Amino acid sequence: MNFERLEKNLIDNICEAQLKIGFEKRPISFNYTKKSLCHLLNVNDITDNTLSEFKSEKIGEITFRPIKSGFCITVSEKGAEYVHENCTGGFIADLIDTVRQHGKSLDDIFNIFKKYSENVCIEQKNNGEFDYLVYFSDGIPDSYYYCITDEGMHITYHRFIKEDYEDFDFN
Repeated sequence: MNFERLEKNLIDNICEAQLKIGFEKRPISFNYTKKSLCHLLNVNDITDNTLSEFKSEKIGEITFRPIKSGFCITVSEKGAEYVHENCTGGFIADLIDTVRQHGKSLDDIFNIFKKYSENVCIEQKNNGEFDYLVYFSDGIPDSYYYCITDEGMHITYHRFIKEDYEDFDFN
């Protein structure tokens, strides 16, 4: 089984968390739904045995604990430290820095995306959940789908893998 996409997702999530709240040399945990893990691993079902096969030289020991809707995945402090030493930030760092600043406009946010690619898709949504869907059509610099909300004097975002976004059926 190929765990590369799950490993990349964990690294991306740790990097994002460290950019937002800082680095601490300690284990870090994330909850994943079974459906999301199935998407990341390209399988139809996930079991404890499936996940016990996951090993990573980059982020070290990984443990899994079943939760109601999926699994809690914990990356060791070695993994958190690896990400801290190797997370260059780039696009996601610029996005977080811009979102942090109150009074920024949607255009300021969109310009961060456009700074990193000419292949940016911006779709206005009127679904009551968020205002815009933004993503890089070629998956560079990343393949996440960003749901952007203008809350007046503050912009927020949530990001999803494409399959999870599609499962929400926000349209």
